[in-house]
Amino acid sequence: MGVTSIRLQPEIERPLEELAAKLDRSKNYIINQAIREYIERQSVEDVRWSETLEALNSIKNGSSLTEEEVNAWLESWGSGEELSPPGK
Repeated sequence: MGVTSIRLQPEIERPLEELAAKLDRSKNYIINQAIREYIERQSVEDVRWSETLEALNSIKNGSSLTEEEVNAWLESWGSGEELSPPGK
């Protein structure tokens, strides 16, 4: 396990100490949890950004659907004659 030193600003240090006492956890534990959650959120954001770029390229290449196509498909859900997803 690596060791990293950080300097916390007083406005972060005080609430961190209070939270650690309240949760009966170490500051180290809370900091590790916060960093883990941040990294997970960034990973989700990276995926969303990639999907956004893919969607924009799809539109740029003319691969889009009309509102009517999508609504017809959605309205067919649960019926005896459910449509295949549009564009496939």
